[in-house]
Amino acid sequence: MKLDLPNTFLAKQKKLPIKREVQNPEIQESRNFQRKPACSKPMAGSESKGLPMIDMQDFPGQLAKLIEACEEWGCFRIVNFQNFVPQSLMQDMKGVIRSLLDLPIEIKRRNVDVIAGSGYMAPSKINPLYEALGLYDMASAQDVDAFCTQLDAAPHQRQTILRYARAVNELMMDIGHKIGEGLGLKGVPFKGWPCQFRINKYTFTNESVGSSGVQLHTDSSFLTVLQDDEIIGGLEVMRKSGTFFAIDPCPETLLVNLGDIAVWSNGRFYNVKHRVLCREAGIRLSIASFLLGPKEGMVETPAELVDSEHPPLYIPFTYEEFRKLRVSKKLHTGEVLELLRVQS
Repeated sequence: MKLDLPNTFLAKQKKLPIKREVQNPEIQESRNFQRKPACSKPMAGSESKGLPMIDMQDFPGQLAKLIEACEEWGCFRIVNFQNFVPQSLMQDMKGVIRSLLDLPIEIKRRNVDVIAGSGYMAPSKINPLYEALGLYDMASAQDVDAFCTQLDAAPHQRQTILRYARAVNELMMDIGHKIGEGLGLKGVPFKGWPCQFRINKYTFTNESVGSSGVQLHTDSSFLTVLQDDEIIGGLEVMRKSGTFFAIDPCPETLLVNLGDIAVWSNGRFYNVKHRVLCREAGIRLSIASFLLGPKEGMVETPAELVDSEHPPLYIPFTYEEFRKLRVSKKLHTGEVLELLRVQS
């Protein structure tokens, strides 16, 4: 399929004015104590400094709140998901990823890409404090086994990774189903979509305080489920106004954010821009799972979301076309979607 792209788009880009909403701009460069997480006791229905908190055990009661979070924030926290991912499994997985990310560089380099960015990412000039390991499809036992073999994972590590991958994949399918239900769709719209998996390590020092951990970007997924560090913060999301909002650590929760494939909603959902800043010295670990786009078929708005008052805003496209366009044009903060708009 050949995409008809407007030639004038890149020349018309303008940067959004950026204001800060971070409540605590002052950063302590050295700490001799363990910082208490800002959200130590999450409660169903509560908010973490305004960020929506979705109770996974309160559906359909939370449907309207879920859709509003997708539209206005592009991200939200979830609680009461332990029937999918027990807290004990989350803690076991954190121990496994710490061991894997501490492996010698020659072993980590065996973790090769299936698609761009799906394997080992070494510290770079752009993101010198960041490195990651990953696999293309956590729903595939074969992919999980290949990932473990590349890194010489021990038997108990393999079992933990496999259990975690299955559990989080089922959780993402459930979140996708609930989003579809909130839009009035039937069935599971995202069945068969691959789920990429990435484990992240940020090496923050006193000298790097104030520096970028990961530059501003949107995810190339439909949605991302993040098990964030419970102590070291630094994640910030950009609101529609262009202001940044600090996402503080919040144990016993998971963070969900929407990526570029949220255009599937015909423009209703917000693909949130985000970044990581170094606020304090320490090792920051996180586990990100990405519900990408269909391996086969097109990314296109469901017929139920299109009518005379809501015509389709984007041309149908394959996920592979989208990824190639995003990489070739070096558009990593959502601008690539303008190239996929229906031309009036």
